[in-house]
Amino acid sequence: MVLLRLDSLALSRSRFALSPAAETLGALMALSRPCVDPWLAPWHARHHAALRAALAADPFADGLVRLVGSTKYLPDQVCLPPTDGMRTRLEDELARMRAVPDAAVVESVRLAVAASWEEHDVASWLTGRDFAARTAELFRRTWDAHLAEDWPRRRRLLERDVTYRAGLLAAYGWPHALERMARRTAWIGADAIRFSDRPGPDRVVGADGMLFVPYTGVGGGSWLCEAPDRPYAMVYPARGPGAEPSAPADDRDRRDRALGRLLGVGRAAILRSLARPATSSELAAELGLSLGTVGGHLAVLREAELVLGARVGRRVVYRRTEAGEVLATGTTGERHDDGIEGFEGFDGIVRDG
Repeated sequence: MVLLRLDSLALSRSRFALSPAAETLGALMALSRPCVDPWLAPWHARHHAALRAALAADPFADGLVRLVGSTKYLPDQVCLPPTDGMRTRLEDELARMRAVPDAAVVESVRLAVAASWEEHDVASWLTGRDFAARTAELFRRTWDAHLAEDWPRRRRLLERDVTYRAGLLAAYGWPHALERMARRTAWIGADAIRFSDRPGPDRVVGADGMLFVPYTGVGGGSWLCEAPDRPYAMVYPARGPGAEPSAPADDRDRRDRALGRLLGVGRAAILRSLARPATSSELAAELGLSLGTVGGHLAVLREAELVLGARVGRRVVYRRTEAGEVLATGTTGERHDDGIEGFEGFDGIVRDG
């Protein structure tokens, strides 16, 4: 079992961050294999063939993507911690990626192959030099071709995950905020996070704390990013974006139309969107409505006791009540003991070597 050990100072300085590079790595893994996530299905259908064609023309990129999708240890250059919190830019991450020495890449690829459940002919693709720069070029091409257009939508989902967990953090502390972050992740004792159930050395988190970085690969895994003189960063699948209503499509459409007639189209859209807690600004951005319109609809929904608002710092985070849950979905759903919906995480890739 691998533990991340934090003292009280490290815990108080831990925080959330975004990483376009982590989103790109998740996209590479998702597009290089058949789609198993309904939320990603339309995007996967548009981009899968193009990525496969690009990889077929580049043996280095193809070999690297095959490796990262089939190992418990990720090569150093693909999992560096973000450095600018929620404002991290891909350009800055790629600059740090290019600086990883060839020797470090070769050694980490060796470790990744040793931790893989597939055979890899590394000699056929790890040839030449400038391996980190070639990895950065792969990430740049993937971002431009397959992610840049979709990033605003994904960023909103990631920010909503951070909003949700920040609310839990403010109300209950880190152990509750980390609940269900990934399948194998759990708070252990007074000062440790269980990162993996595989054998391996514990990590001691320094006084700068650590970063928690969501990405939209719900069907993917979690991994640990580390680099000299940087805080550890745990990348985890954001809650919610992959969840689909269990009812058949025709039934969902029928219920959505009925809900619109009952509440009005705008209020029905907000109630459906609150499958994941959100602020009024996040709802306005997602639905393309003005803040005033969203505020008016939320006031009506609150008066009808279909939604509740809770203050987190300077923000108010809204969620559905049990009555709102029943009205929106026909079920009471699964809840945490704080009344906020929870989603199971998935954990298939762990960098814990």
